[in-house]
Amino acid sequence: MSRENLDKLFERGILALVLAILVFAPLALGAVNAWAFVVVQGLAMGVMALWGLRLWLVPKTRLLWPPLCWVVLAFAVYAVIRYLTADIEYVARQEMIRVLVYAVLFLAVVNNLYRQESVHSIGFTMIFLATGIAGYAMFQFFTHSSHVWWFISPYSGRASGTYISPNDLAGFLEMLLPLALAFLVAGRLHPLMRVFVGYAALVIGAGLAVTFSRGGWVAAALGVFAVLLTLASRRQHRMAALLILALITGAGGFAGQYYLKSNYDIVHKEPTVINGRVDLNTRWDMWMAAADMWRDHFWFGVGPAHYNWRFREYRDEHVQNQPGWAHNDYLNLLAEWGATGGMIVLAGMTLFAAGFSQTWKHVQRGESSAGGKGMSNRFAFFTGACGGLLALAAHSFIDFNLHIPANAILGVTLLALVGTNLRFATDRYWAAPPPALKAAMTAVAAAGILYLGWQGWRRDREAHWLRLADSPRLMLLERAALLRNAFAVEPKNGQTAYDIGEALRMQSFAGDQDYAAQATNAMRWFRKAIALDHYDGYAFLRIGMCLDWLGEQDQSGLFYRQAELLDPNGYYMVANIGWHYLQIGDDAAACQWFKRSLRLQTADNVIASTYLDLTRKKMMRIAAGKVSAIFAQ
Repeated sequence: MSRENLDKLFERGILALVLAILVFAPLALGAVNAWAFVVVQGLAMGVMALWGLRLWLVPKTRLLWPPLCWVVLAFAVYAVIRYLTADIEYVARQEMIRVLVYAVLFLAVVNNLYRQESVHSIGFTMIFLATGIAGYAMFQFFTHSSHVWWFISPYSGRASGTYISPNDLAGFLEMLLPLALAFLVAGRLHPLMRVFVGYAALVIGAGLAVTFSRGGWVAAALGVFAVLLTLASRRQHRMAALLILALITGAGGFAGQYYLKSNYDIVHKEPTVINGRVDLNTRWDMWMAAADMWRDHFWFGVGPAHYNWRFREYRDEHVQNQPGWAHNDYLNLLAEWGATGGMIVLAGMTLFAAGFSQTWKHVQRGESSAGGKGMSNRFAFFTGACGGLLALAAHSFIDFNLHIPANAILGVTLLALVGTNLRFATDRYWAAPPPALKAAMTAVAAAGILYLGWQGWRRDREAHWLRLADSPRLMLLERAALLRNAFAVEPKNGQTAYDIGEALRMQSFAGDQDYAAQATNAMRWFRKAIALDHYDGYAFLRIGMCLDWLGEQDQSGLFYRQAELLDPNGYYMVANIGWHYLQIGDDAAACQWFKRSLRLQTADNVIASTYLDLTRKKMMRIAAGKVSAIFAQ
């Protein structure tokens, strides 16, 4: 086999693996679950292996290293450093691995998939994948189905395609709708292919509409309008771009006025969806919590993926659920990575803007030389991908698309492919790596493959045991045994240690003969959870409850006070502190805690409502007894 054919074989192998990641991740619920990301991780390891082999077996291989590569490399190094200093090792490690996988994919795409054949393969594959997913979303909407594969989506009346959340689907489609429209108007396509792309754009737009994601609508509109107005500024594309713009505006207005509005009103009356003003207020509270975290940890943030775990300490009284993320990727970045991470990303955005201005005239030159009609796939992809990235950047102000692996990987891939166009402006970013650099890159790749493989195996085994332990048919001690297996595989997961302790505590509270031993064992696991995550107020709370249960009220107060400090505005925490005061005989104080818990959350607050009623009845009986005693005298 000639070296040229070998080079093409490596390129096609890397392209196949990247396409497998790009297709698999959206179909696997966005790759948000552990097992799905392990698959992505394994495919990324394959990309690293093929790239490493290509460096040595194809002697004339060159590196393409535009300035954005330095930013990606800097953030990857910072992620490793920040992981090593993080408070909660387990969650920081998982986030670091995601960052490393994204960095590997970015660098691999830039250096291996810059040819137009690869760019077109990725672009059209993603457009037609989005068409299929959008079609599935329309099926869900018109059949009133809440099924996503064999899972159930909690978002009644809103389509989510192959994602659980409709907002995540909107984040995926908003990146590809501008790309499809750019190819439709400016791409050099066979007439039949142009018909298919036009149909794809129509279906993607309809799929986006039935997500009822307001942020997705606005972001997609921004990306689409930017692309169409850019195309309209070109004489060759003006009529087609303005016609499509008019059709989109008219169709959007008609659908919004006569169909989507009525369905939108129905959807947003569903109790499963936080909406309207409540949604805005809730997001504002999440943003303020992120801002407070950044203020308290200005330079380096609270830690990778720590926002959700530190949220209880910072939350406002109005937010009682765990948000996961700040619903603003920029504030989330500052809260978790600090000003240092923010400056690295800002540098990347600045370099991207500079590269865009430097590349734009050369991309247009390719269009001008495309046979007189101005049809150019390079120009179409560049314009459409930039529109998709603009939509993603806009949506990130009010959502967390960059924390959905499928969407983040698509964004990283589009960014990498756009960045490769800088090679048309200058040759100075090309370099032939010397043997020493090849050896260093190979060593890093080999170490990365070994580390990611080891971590992927552990993650997969842990997820297996956790999935078995999640069965509702299990008895408490059976569940604890399965959780111990998970903890043996991954002894740094504080949540698993807490869950083991909670199963043992509940078994102890059943009042069996060995209740004291079970409670003591539970406290041992709660202390392990605290050692792994000392921001978990519930672990302190459960130790206090076990001490109350064992009659050691003189020691339990300290743990309740620490639990309150870590979650001062959580209705569940407040209700359980009220339970503590009930155990020590301070009924008046217990009533105050139960009342505050009900003020924080009235609905489904069983502990506070039940115990408040019982405590009031108890106090009335005591008061009635005292009155009877007075009259008896």
